[in-house]
Amino acid sequence: MTTLRIPAEQPWHPGHVTQPRRKPLRRGWIWLQRALLGGALVLLLALAVFPRFGLYRPVTVLSGSMRPTFSPGDMVLVAPEPISSVRVGQVISYRVPVGAHQVETHRVIRILHGGTHPVIQTQGDANNWPDPWTARLEGKTAWRLVGVIPHLGYAVNWLRGPAVRMAAVIVAPALLVLLMLLDIWGGDKEERRSEAEDRATTPNRGALGVEGHAY
Repeated sequence: MTTLRIPAEQPWHPGHVTQPRRKPLRRGWIWLQRALLGGALVLLLALAVFPRFGLYRPVTVLSGSMRPTFSPGDMVLVAPEPISSVRVGQVISYRVPVGAHQVETHRVIRILHGGTHPVIQTQGDANNWPDPWTARLEGKTAWRLVGVIPHLGYAVNWLRGPAVRMAAVIVAPALLVLLMLLDIWGGDKEERRSEAEDRATTPNRGALGVEGHAY
């Protein structure tokens, strides 16, 4: 009689399963995407959403008439206050009463008439002479300088350009779809690699630990 021995099944442990591994480069790419998305969202809220609530207004500086207080390319933030609170020495944004009626942000150097609609004269800090007009402030609110963000105006003006608007409509969605496809493809590839490693490292559980007898 010959005895044949079939190897008994080896105990299976959870540790035999190889967990999916994310490469550091892939993790860094994912965090970079999140950071860019978060930064874009914050910029959108700060420049396009919150100003609509009337808490402040962002104004891009185009000239150097207010150096060194702020310079071309900077962005200034102006906040509302009652017109009756306007004082000499404040920097305010208002609409010029002559020419193209552009918005100017200059320092108040004189209040010619007070009251509910004061008449003021302004001057740029870098100029040697007052502005060649006087302005009557209308409405109930004046916009006073409360902060300066250096160089942000350049970025905002660039984002407002026609090429960037076209890219936002066409290129950005295409890149987003491409990134999503690459992310899905990369995840599937890692999953297949993980399954292959599991099969290579996990013992065969189908073997029977029994003894057979041959006669």
